[in-house]
Amino acid sequence: MRIGELADAVGVTTRTVRHYHHQGLLPEPERLANGYRTYTLRHVVVLARIRRLTELGLGLAEVRDVLADEAGKDLAEVLEELDVDLARQEAAIRERRARLRALLETEGALPPEGPVSAELAELFAGMGDVSGSPMAVRDREMLALLESTVAPEEREGLLAALRDGLGSPEAVARAHRAYALLDELADAGADDPRVARAARVLAGCLPEGLLPEEGVVLDPGSGSGSGSGPGSGSGSGFLGALYADFAPGQAEAIRQAMEIASRGRRS
Repeated sequence: MRIGELADAVGVTTRTVRHYHHQGLLPEPERLANGYRTYTLRHVVVLARIRRLTELGLGLAEVRDVLADEAGKDLAEVLEELDVDLARQEAAIRERRARLRALLETEGALPPEGPVSAELAELFAGMGDVSGSPMAVRDREMLALLESTVAPEEREGLLAALRDGLGSPEAVARAHRAYALLDELADAGADDPRVARAARVLAGCLPEGLLPEEGVVLDPGSGSGSGSGPGSGSGSGFLGALYADFAPGQAEAIRQAMEIASRGRRS
């Protein structure tokens, strides 16, 4: 039979047959004197087996192991490995679906910074609409980034600190006030008289769990250290680069706020 007849008999395309030839899975038939290739019943049997194995989910390398006598792997061994792998994939899919359900069941609209955890989405929802505040939008973007990169135990600490800092309508109102004052410093220098006021309001928004560790100094001149507006974490190196992008007045207000809050922690 010709290649088209072989493909039709097994229910694949001629392109698939040629690909299996190229991969060394299906032996190529000899050419007749007229140059045409003719396939035998043996080719049909092998091609049908390849199709059944791939439909089970085996990759072509695994199919090759099954077909090759010298591979040292019998079909039962390969299928057992496949079953273990499928079980692992199944567990991962269940976990992903559980996370999706938690997000979809979160009260309020999903945040534009998402996907984030259901806990962080709930905190964002409690903050209300912050789209009019560039500083608030930046802070939320940084929180979404931080949550996705920190270790699980640090993530839990971050969320706990945020719940402490934003757990009441009064705390949310203070955070909005701090964001507004920081927004006003977008074009201000570090010596602007409004910096001190913004720093005092911001310091009142920072729970202890979000303060820098002892000895960590925020230096607007070098961009070292870490920190952000209300609700940002500290102690993570990549935040230093983001901190350096603030306007001088905003950076100085954040530095002073961290200093004020840290003094309060020590007293």
